[in-house]
Amino acid sequence: MSTTVGAFIAGGIAACGAVTATHPFETVKIRMQLQGELQDKGHQPHHYRGPIHGVTTIVRNEGLRGIYRGLGCAYIYQVLLNGCRLGFYEPMRGSLSGLLFNDSKTQSLAVNMFCGATSGMLGAACGSPFFLAKTRLQSFSPFLPVGTQHNYKNAWDGLSQIFRAEGVRGLYRGVGAAMIRTGFGSSVQLPTYFFAKRRLVKHLGMEEGPALHLASSTASGFVVCVVMHPPDTIMSRLYNQNGNLYKGVFDCLAKTVKTEGFLAIYKGFLPHLARILPHTILTLSLAEQTVKLMRKLENRILPVDPARGL
Repeated sequence: MSTTVGAFIAGGIAACGAVTATHPFETVKIRMQLQGELQDKGHQPHHYRGPIHGVTTIVRNEGLRGIYRGLGCAYIYQVLLNGCRLGFYEPMRGSLSGLLFNDSKTQSLAVNMFCGATSGMLGAACGSPFFLAKTRLQSFSPFLPVGTQHNYKNAWDGLSQIFRAEGVRGLYRGVGAAMIRTGFGSSVQLPTYFFAKRRLVKHLGMEEGPALHLASSTASGFVVCVVMHPPDTIMSRLYNQNGNLYKGVFDCLAKTVKTEGFLAIYKGFLPHLARILPHTILTLSLAEQTVKLMRKLENRILPVDPARGL
């Protein structure tokens, strides 16, 4: 990209397109993560049993409005998260590679993972209040409630109520878990995507185009889901708690595993996978196209730099 701003805009647009298609599975994932919270195995409810059952159950009881709760917050969060992640990743990677290897084009797995994690954590910190409101909106159900229930009229009402009750600190409840979660996912998403892309070109002779983007995104999405889901579960519970049920990330992890067993941190894995695969595929595939469009737009409105050939 010619500018970081261009990459930020391209990443945000791509992510919003992806989240529109995958939001229903995100709602199911959050509710599965919260059902049976801190209850013994034999006493846990199973209102939502998987991605398809969860979607059909919510739509049957609450309609499309129920399955798309918190969509506005999701858009804002995705613009901030993926805008930062895709906008800052390449400038950071190039600068760090130039510093360490005297060549900004040198590819290093360690540098790529560090820059991916850092850019993702920046985005998660910026968007945390919106993810907080989104989580609480999605977890609310007048028919089959799970976890603590927060009856907000909309995103603005939710943010206002949280701010009045807890101040700025309340808006950033769980931000540590959000940064860990996104750091884990971001550290592998873009490096895995570009790694898979290079290998597919080198070993299978694939050419630049939608098929290559699709295959690379699929590989990246699966790895992201496996790595990111445990901190994602912890984050959902920290965001949704009322008061101080959990003191922090490690306290939530310890209480969850002790009461519900180790596999509790992988509750909602299937709907997460059903969301993250198409989300990653759509985000990265759309990003390839939006980046090209932004580059063309920049070349028209920015001054020509003869040294760069732009």
